[in-house]
Amino acid sequence: MGGLPAENTSSALVLQRSQPNQGSAVTTPALDTKPKKKICCACPDTKKLRDECIVEHGQDACTKWIDAHLKCLRAEGFNV
Repeated sequence: MGGLPAENTSSALVLQRSQPNQGSAVTTPALDTKPKKKICCACPDTKKLRDECIVEHGQDACTKWIDAHLKCLRAEGFNV
């Protein structure tokens, strides 16, 4: 009988471990649909050009760079 409680304990541990994995498996598809990069780190080139243009010329004059940055963010998976 000494072996039976050990088997029950290990199976209980397996059940406890499998429950969090199931929860993460449910959230994994949601993470796959989200962008892999943070929005602050995505498209650094277009972000820099956009920001510099806005500082120097104002937002109205920089629609070309603003649109280019938004297009890049959408390509990275961000819905703007």
